[in-house]
Amino acid sequence: MGMDFKRKMPVPQEVQQMYPLSEKVIETKKKRDEEIKAVFTGESDKFMLIIGPCSADKEEPVMDYVGRLAKLQEKVSDKVLIIPRIYTNKPRTTGAGYKGMIHQPDPNKKEDILEGLIHVRHLHTKAIEETGLTCADEMLYPENYRYLYDLLSYVAIGARSVEDQQHRLTTSGMDVPAGMKNPTSGDYSVMLNSIMAAQGQHNFLYRGWEVSTDGNPFAHAILRGAVNKHGQNIPNYHYEDLILLYELYQAKELENMAVIVDTNHSNSGKKYLEQIRISKEVLHSRRHSKDINDFVKGLMIESYIEDGNQSIDDNIYGKSITDPCLGWEKTERLVLEIADLL
Repeated sequence: MGMDFKRKMPVPQEVQQMYPLSEKVIETKKKRDEEIKAVFTGESDKFMLIIGPCSADKEEPVMDYVGRLAKLQEKVSDKVLIIPRIYTNKPRTTGAGYKGMIHQPDPNKKEDILEGLIHVRHLHTKAIEETGLTCADEMLYPENYRYLYDLLSYVAIGARSVEDQQHRLTTSGMDVPAGMKNPTSGDYSVMLNSIMAAQGQHNFLYRGWEVSTDGNPFAHAILRGAVNKHGQNIPNYHYEDLILLYELYQAKELENMAVIVDTNHSNSGKKYLEQIRISKEVLHSRRHSKDINDFVKGLMIESYIEDGNQSIDDNIYGKSITDPCLGWEKTERLVLEIADLL
C-alpha cells in the first residue's frame, strides 16, 4: 500500500552540469530553433515534417534512422524542414506496457528512471552532434521537461494531457514551439483553450518553486483524430475540419495561427499505410485554399526503419515496439513526393 520512495532524483540543473553541452550543440540548436519558429511566424514558407518512431526504443536503430533523415533533409532543404521524433516518454492508456526510454533505457531490462533520464539526455545530444538535426519529444511528465529543455526544438502535448493544468502552464514557460493535440473526444474548444493558456503569462508552483512565465507564442494545434462514445475513430484531417479549426482559431485571436496534422492515431485508425494517402490529401487541401495553405504548417508522421510493429521480445532491428510505423523505403518516397507537391 502507499508509495515506496526509492531514491531522491538529482534536479535537472545537476544533470545538466554532469552532462554539459558543447558549443557546437548549443549553436546548432539556436540556429534550428530560429528556423522552426520562422515557419510559425510565416517568415519561412517551408513545410515541416515531424517524423519518426512512435516511441524511441534502442539507441542504435534510432540513431541510424535520424542519420537517414539528415541525408534526406539535404535533398529537400529548399522546401521541407524535418524535425525527427525521438519520443522517449510513451503514454499508456491502461498504464501497462513499455513506457518509453525514460522508464526503460533498454526495453528488455527492468525499469531504471535515473539511468533513463541520463540515457535520454545522451541520445538527444548525440543526435544533434552527429546529424545537425534537433529533435522533438513528447512532454508526458511536466516535471521532467527541464531535464531536456536545452536540447529540444519541438514539444508535443498528447491528447490525454492537453486538458491538464500543469501541462498547459508548463508549456507557457517554453521558448520552443509546442503542439497541443486535440483530446481523444475531438473537442476543438479544449485544444484551443489549452493553446490560449499556453500562450498566456502565469504564476504557479513547479518542481517545488514558485515560477512565473512569459507565455509561449508558438503554442499551436495538432489534429490527431478522435474517438466517439462507441470507440470508433473519427478523422479530422479533411478540408472541412481544417476550415472549421481555422475559423475557430480566428475567433480566439490567438498568436501565430498554426496547425500540424497528425497522419496516424485516430486519423488513420492506426492503419499506418494510410499516412501516405492522408499526407497527400492535406497537401491537396492546402493547394485549394490560401488560408489553409498558410494555416497548415506541417505533418506529423510515424515512421521507422521497418514497416509495422512487433512485440518487445521479437527484437527486430528498427521496428516499432508500440504503434505500427511506416518503413524507411516508403518514408523516403513519401518525403520526396511531398517536396514535389509543395
